[in-house]
Amino acid sequence: MYVSLPELLWMAPEHLRVYPPRQISQSGDVYSFAIILYEMCTRTEPYTDETWYQSLDDTLRRIKRGSPCVRPTLKEGGPFAQDASASHNVMDVLLRRMEQYANNLEGLVEAKTQAFLDEKRRSEELLYQVLPRSVANQLLTGKSVNPEAFDSVTVYFSDIVGFTSMSAVSTAFQESVVRAPFRVETIGDAYMVVSGLPERNGIEHVRQIARMSLTILRNVRQFVISHMPQTSLKARIGLHSGPVCAGVVGRKMPRYCLFGDTVNTASRMESSGEAMKIQISDETRTLLKTFETFVITKRGIIEVKGKGSMTTYWLIDEITTQNDGLDLPMPI
Repeated sequence: MYVSLPELLWMAPEHLRVYPPRQISQSGDVYSFAIILYEMCTRTEPYTDETWYQSLDDTLRRIKRGSPCVRPTLKEGGPFAQDASASHNVMDVLLRRMEQYANNLEGLVEAKTQAFLDEKRRSEELLYQVLPRSVANQLLTGKSVNPEAFDSVTVYFSDIVGFTSMSAVSTAFQESVVRAPFRVETIGDAYMVVSGLPERNGIEHVRQIARMSLTILRNVRQFVISHMPQTSLKARIGLHSGPVCAGVVGRKMPRYCLFGDTVNTASRMESSGEAMKIQISDETRTLLKTFETFVITKRGIIEVKGKGSMTTYWLIDEITTQNDGLDLPMPI
């Protein structure tokens, strides 16, 4: 007994009668080649269009019996007959069909290639959302990303005051003003952003983060919770500037992480701050003063967990040509 396999349809009857094992012969090869030509000419599998066709097992039994002789039928008026009448040459028809197959295959390859490129682009865009572009490009080209030290960056931390109590009845708040800085982490209502890495930008990082912070605070003031219109959304923001180390952690799910006291101090600036205010360290204030456009007031000396006594400041606004001469908002 043998299992009926579709490929046995290409086996010559004399070989099929003794199968298994497989037999080889010149006449058997000619038979198999003829079945292949039938498929090329009709674009169908052998025997499936026969009026007597019932199943693969039944067909194989008929072929083995050999009386009457069972062969696939070329119907008159079919596509092969029409092509043959036009060319009067079977080889011309076969060559034309093979050319059609080649063209179809070229189209399929082009479509598959385009689908691959589209998927590659989507994967790259996803990677660019979780890693800085320069770092992502290194990973995509198979290069390792070594940890790197940065002398001066500005780190932003924010927190939505009362988020825990509101989260059960509120939708997520999405900030749409982060452009040049790189968003490092989002955990619940906590938001961490850094500028000045992986591409160094002099001291421009402090101005980018300061402007982003002011814009976020303005947006928070205008934000209305649809199902809680009487409840005001309040953010607490802290900034600190200084050196950090950065690198990629993980292989299957890589993350770009920052390390160093600068990160801890920025977090403390947020946690020890007040609602709807931007607390900055003396280091951040010193850098901002070089631009001569930011309004900063002194908060005073406070005790900061893990840091001891620190002199901190409130970032109030930025004076630009658009708001020169206008009343500046006071700290809330």
